[in-house]
Amino acid sequence: MLFSHVCIGTNDVERSKKFYDAIFKAMNLSDSGIDMKGRPYYRKDGQTFIICKPINGKEATYANGGTIGFMMDSPEQINQWHAAGVANGGISIEDPPGFRHPANGPKMYLAYLRDPDGNKLCGYFRE
Repeated sequence: MLFSHVCIGTNDVERSKKFYDAIFKAMNLSDSGIDMKGRPYYRKDGQTFIICKPINGKEATYANGGTIGFMMDSPEQINQWHAAGVANGGISIEDPPGFRHPANGPKMYLAYLRDPDGNKLCGYFRE
């Protein structure tokens, strides 16, 4: 395990919660709850993903050049994840979901989305 948690900023918690509920459901993960500060969170295997308005009170912005990747169990799960994201306010970006064949390395199935606040997400499956 590499991360304890990832926290992303949003300008609209309810809109983001709807989006993340949908994509995490496609990953067989349900929301874990709302913390004492009103932040939705999701947990799996000791790792936590949190959605929140920025603590400094300024507008949330995405990380230019940043990507959050989610491990998936199959290409079919990635397709469901991608479709759920697009249906709930996300935007499909880069190439359509599909296999990528790097010159050196394993065959990978990838899909990319931007969440409603512009954060870049990747669904990742490696054969």
